[in-house]
Amino acid sequence: MVTTTVGLLHPGEMGAAVGRCLTAAGHRVLWAPEGRSPASTARAAAAGLTTVSGGLAGLVRQADVIISVCPPHAALGLARQVAGFGGVYTDANAVSPATAREIARIVEAGGASYVDGGIIGTPPVAPGFIRLYLSGARAREVQRLFAGGPVDARMIGGDAGTASAVKMAYASWTKGSAALLLAARALARAEGVEETLLTEWDGSQPGLAERSARAAGSAAAKGWRWVAEMEEIAASMAAAGLPDGFHQAAAEIYRRAQDAPAPDAILTALLSPP
Repeated sequence: MVTTTVGLLHPGEMGAAVGRCLTAAGHRVLWAPEGRSPASTARAAAAGLTTVSGGLAGLVRQADVIISVCPPHAALGLARQVAGFGGVYTDANAVSPATAREIARIVEAGGASYVDGGIIGTPPVAPGFIRLYLSGARAREVQRLFAGGPVDARMIGGDAGTASAVKMAYASWTKGSAALLLAARALARAEGVEETLLTEWDGSQPGLAERSARAAGSAAAKGWRWVAEMEEIAASMAAAGLPDGFHQAAAEIYRRAQDAPAPDAILTALLSPP
C-alpha cells in the first residue's frame, strides 16, 4: 500500500472518525490545532492524527490530499483558505450541488483538483456505518485511501455536485422529516393534546413517538449544524424547480432548537422563538 499524507479539516466527531479510518489504513493524517477546541485536540489524539506546525499553511504544504469535513456553513470559507494547494481537495460536506461547484471553482483556481463527497451515516466505528459517495475526475484516488476499512467509499460518476446531490436528497428526508415530527408534536403541545397524539401514534404509527424523542435528542446535540444543511437542501430544491419551503421551515425548526438546554426542552423552544 502506498502511504498518502492527508490533511483533515477538521476533526469534529465525523471528521475524527474518518481520520481514524485513514490512520488505521496506514496513511499519515495531518491536522492544524490553531483555533480549535480542547475537544478537537482530544479527538485528534484519539484518532492518531499528526499535529502539523505552521497552521493551515503548513498543512497545505505537506498534504497530498485534503479532506474537508466541517459544518456546511464553513465549507466555502475553508476552501478559500487553502489557496495554493496543488493536490486533491475533497469536500465531504453537506452542501448543495451549486455550493459544491463553487468550491470546485475556488480550489481549482488555486491549482488543486476537486473531488466532490457526500457522507451518509454515523461515525464509522464498524464496517458499513457510513457511505462516502465520491464524484469527480480523481475520485478513484480518494476511494483507494479507504480500501479495506470501515468507510464504504463509493464512486458514482459525474462531476462536482453529483455526490453532494445524493447527500442533499437523502438528508432532505431524514433530517427534514425529523423536523416535521418535532413541529407536529410542538403543535399538539401548544393545543394541549400532546398525550392524545402520543397515544394515537402508538396505535396507528408504531415507533413514531420514539422517533420524535430521538429527533429531539439529535436536535439538541447537533441542530446547530443542521440549520445551514437545511438551507443548502432548500437551495438544491429551488435549483431543481421544486418548492423550497419544506426545508426553509426545517432550518427554522433547528434554529429554534439549538437554544434548548436539553432534549425535553426542545418543544418549548420551538413554541417560544427568540
